Amino acid sequence: MAVSIKSAREIEKMRESCRLLEGVFNHLAKMIEPGITTWEIDQEGEKEIRACGGVPNFLHYQGYPASICISLNDEVVHGIPKKGRVVQEGDIISLDAGLIYNGYHSDMARTFPVGKISEEAQKLIDVTKQSFFEGIKYARAGCHLHEISSAIGTYAESFGYGVVRDLTGHGIGTKLHEDPEIPNFVCKGRGIRLQPGMTLAIEPMINAGTWEVEWLDDDWTVVTADGALSAHYENTVLITDGDPEILTLSK
Repeated sequence: MAVSIKSAREIEKMRESCRLLEGVFNHLAKMIEPGITTWEIDQEGEKEIRACGGVPNFLHYQGYPASICISLNDEVVHGIPKKGRVVQEGDIISLDAGLIYNGYHSDMARTFPVGKISEEAQKLIDVTKQSFFEGIKYARAGCHLHEISSAIGTYAESFGYGVVRDLTGHGIGTKLHEDPEIPNFVCKGRGIRLQPGMTLAIEPMINAGTWEVEWLDDDWTVVTADGALSAHYENTVLITDGDPEILTLSK
């Protein structure tokens, strides 16, 4: 495993890429309301990414046909936007996207409520988000990678939720997916020792029911095996000599 350590110059490029991506997400969040189509969100997302000087890194990645992965309700990740896919009151919608700026990638995901949602759905969104913050308590130089994984998984499972095992977070930099893989569940072994300059895309994917998932016939969309809701929360994180820096989340 070759985990890249970013130089100060590279870190500054990562910061800028991530700052631009956060701006795109802030713009898209304002669009989410009943009646909009997932295709409209994707088109606006691509327009915003290109307007800020970025390139959508998901578009055509391993054949993916859109710029924004948009997943509804029981869809875990990699939902494909469609013109006829209308977002309804009470849905939860996950956006996962990234961009390339000056050769460096950024990546983030959020799950949003659509209008008024159930208490169950809101709790899942909140726990998924908090599981990320439980994990990054260990995103520090000298800690081990799987301490992050264990903290995420233990927190989410304490609510009876299923933590997806078939998909993980990842390193990120000049490539969208770099070493290491970052599980969201308790693992055997401690994993690599974290060092300053590592940049990680940490992304809990949490299901209201079983952890098991299935792929739809489009070979992209991942859904919960039992039809339960799923939520997703992701940031690009920099390991430092002190507290981690969340590059896709302004302070």
